[in-house]
Amino acid sequence: MNHAHASLPRRQWLLACAGALASGATWADGRVVSLIVPYPAGGGSDIVARQLQPELGRRLGETVIVENLAGASGAIGTQRVVSAAGDGHTLLAGSPMEIMLTPLGMAAARYKPEDLQPVGQFAVTTMVLLVRSNLGVNSVDELLQLARKPGAKELSYGSIGPGSLYHLLGERFTQLARLKTLHVPYKGMAPLVQDLISGQFDFAFVPLAGNIPDVIESGRVKALALAASQKHTKLSSLPLMKDVKGFEDFVYGLWSGLQVPRSTPEPLQQKLHQICNEILAVPEVRRTIEAGGSSVAPPMELAALRASYAADIDKYRAIAKAINLQPQ
Repeated sequence: MNHAHASLPRRQWLLACAGALASGATWADGRVVSLIVPYPAGGGSDIVARQLQPELGRRLGETVIVENLAGASGAIGTQRVVSAAGDGHTLLAGSPMEIMLTPLGMAAARYKPEDLQPVGQFAVTTMVLLVRSNLGVNSVDELLQLARKPGAKELSYGSIGPGSLYHLLGERFTQLARLKTLHVPYKGMAPLVQDLISGQFDFAFVPLAGNIPDVIESGRVKALALAASQKHTKLSSLPLMKDVKGFEDFVYGLWSGLQVPRSTPEPLQQKLHQICNEILAVPEVRRTIEAGGSSVAPPMELAALRASYAADIDKYRAIAKAINLQPQ
């Protein structure tokens, strides 16, 4: 018996399977695809996820449901995806907050960002430095001068808790400026902004999204600079942190995208990535992202997306190490 001929049907079968896998046919099995949002309904991540839901379902040929698994700063929902089978049926609508930062600040988060793989990015949100309106400063340099005056009162900054991006940027700013500051943690964005408006603390780094542009434009808080690589269309007069001496590398932002368990086969990741880029071109999806105050992420090759993801992990770990952040 000629083994070469005997193995031919098997080889053809394997090639057919590989082709089916690459074409995304693996999803047409009648099983529901879970799109996990690790926060409560109604937030920024949830709004984008619900906009993606029908587009994903249409392209996968499956029913996609959005599941809100909130709690532990996003760790509960993220852990669910990390622990899931890598078969394309459990996806995370994630951001650096819960994927990269929560494990740095919370001992209960049992995963590493490397346990997930990015397959798409949809929205990018700029971080902005805000100060209370009656602080009497109009620029980063003036803020630094105020803090360094002999006998000056220690500046205080707000965050949404230890390990959050707000906290890490407050500490990084403090470190680069060689200041002593007081960290004031809050349970969420709403009370943080309310207390900054009423002057309970001096400054904060927050995402330029939601009602923040309105709060700035109304004069209830003052925006000093963006922690971004380029100007923002809505607030084009705002300077960049990286243009301030000593802060040349101060570029940080929040993105929202789609992640899968690391065990997900390469063809499935490639297919999901292709779908994400297709969805990114849908006008209604773009409008929803921009209406929330974020910018639409530029389409990226998968290799570039993975490199960007890895660079973010390194960047946040470096800050955590520099400020000696210990998981609590």
